[in-house]
Amino acid sequence: MASSQQVDTVSTSADKGKLAASAALVLVALVAYYLLSKQGAVAQWAALLVGLAAAVGVFFTAESGKQLIAFGNDAWREVQKVVWPARKEAIQMTLYVFAFVVIMALFLWLTDKTLEWVFYDLLLGWKK
Repeated sequence: MASSQQVDTVSTSADKGKLAASAALVLVALVAYYLLSKQGAVAQWAALLVGLAAAVGVFFTAESGKQLIAFGNDAWREVQKVVWPARKEAIQMTLYVFAFVVIMALFLWLTDKTLEWVFYDLLLGWKK
């Protein structure tokens, strides 16, 4: 079966310019961080954070940023539709999981010790 999936790409030159400007702002923020090492940590971090905030701002004006925001809004709406378990039910399920883990650990330990006994003591005759 051939499925026709459409790949979304940056189509306009304005969007490409915005993405390039965003990448350039990230690069400028990083360069400023390292160039301002003699000015102190406050100046370094301020330059980095301002540059990154500007890059994020420019990115969100591009079509890719708008699609990311729309995706986040859709995901949040889906999370709000989830019916979360009550506290009592969540505690019960957690206890079931812990009980299963303990039972499984005991089973695997017994299986390991049984195989160790069969192979080393009975078949090979190696006593500890």
